[in-house]
Amino acid sequence: MNTYVTEPEDAQHTGLPHPPPRPRRRWLRWAALGASLAVLAAGGAAWALYSRLDGNIRTDTEAVDQLRRFDRERPAAVVHEAKNILLIGSDDRSGDNGRYGRDSGTQRSDTTILLHLSADRSSATGVSVPRDLMVDIPECPAPDGTAAGPLFAQFNWAYGMGGAACTIRTVENLTGIRVDHHLIVDFTGFEKLVDAVGGVEVCLAEPVNDPDAHLVLDAGPQRLDGEQALGYVRARKGIGDGSDTQRMERQQEFLSTMLRQVRDDGLLTDPAELYRVLDAVTSSLTADPGLDSLSELYDLISGVRGIPEERVRFMTVPRQPYTYDPNRDELVQPDADLLFEALREDRPVPEEGLRPSGSPSAAPSAGAGVPASDTGTGAPEPSGSPTGSPSAGEPADGTAGSLCG
Repeated sequence: MNTYVTEPEDAQHTGLPHPPPRPRRRWLRWAALGASLAVLAAGGAAWALYSRLDGNIRTDTEAVDQLRRFDRERPAAVVHEAKNILLIGSDDRSGDNGRYGRDSGTQRSDTTILLHLSADRSSATGVSVPRDLMVDIPECPAPDGTAAGPLFAQFNWAYGMGGAACTIRTVENLTGIRVDHHLIVDFTGFEKLVDAVGGVEVCLAEPVNDPDAHLVLDAGPQRLDGEQALGYVRARKGIGDGSDTQRMERQQEFLSTMLRQVRDDGLLTDPAELYRVLDAVTSSLTADPGLDSLSELYDLISGVRGIPEERVRFMTVPRQPYTYDPNRDELVQPDADLLFEALREDRPVPEEGLRPSGSPSAAPSAGAGVPASDTGTGAPEPSGSPTGSPSAGEPADGTAGSLCG
């Protein structure tokens, strides 16, 4: 096939070579090359950021190995699509956490919440397990290879004896609920998260002064930074009645407020703010292999972000002062078993209480079955108990919620 090319007139007559490419064409070529490099650089930067966030998460392989050894003793999952995630707040005082107390070489679970996600992801229920609840702790391998237990002791001893695996097995023995995943957050991780979301606002009915928690606050609305927030959720002295019950209720209310604030402020729609939050979250987490990557955490979050706020509930296991030591707790039955059965079978926890009809008391005990914002509606415990519930209609701990309107 012949091709005819028309050359410039001066080239035809003079025999001179073709003129150089026009400047505009050269500019287009450089622009295309620059755009290609920019796309590659952006992709590389995005991958670098993703890799950094993904690498922040520590994997708790030790717990998984231990749980595998005791798999035959663990309860079977009843509703496979439902998920039960154990959230553990560690009071480890090594490294950066040393300013919160002396490092004795052990750590305990300062906060433990069993988070149940319904199979259809239409509801979420967080159940706090008191640190002072008297429970049967199974024999657990210690970090040094020795075996500790079994013994009857307060719940938070399990973490010090055998870490997350021992805590998980203790919760499973207590509830009959299979724990699918676990997440551990330490002191500094909690601080970073609160700072990343710009602090969290609470309201105090009275001033707070708790030297042990490094917390001094005025009465009224307060936006707490990370260090203040940590003191606020850990404090027992100088705030409320000093009970662990009120501390758990305060923790539940604080988490609800922080989640609501993150949603309402649109932090997760701003790329820069989202990265700060993700960096704080991932750098504070230790997770099992099923939740130790960004993609797995995203799948979990994307499955629950559509849950209406009114379908997210926090509560505490039904408990009362321990018969032989009022500074410890014991379960209230049959309330506790009814709660555990409902969660195990993925049934809604009844709002009106956990006792079967016809029982002496139809009211939930010690906050069981009551959302965090309504923890004062449960039946009061014996007067003078250090773990007693607030009277009906009062704020959870008498320090939050009364001045914000």
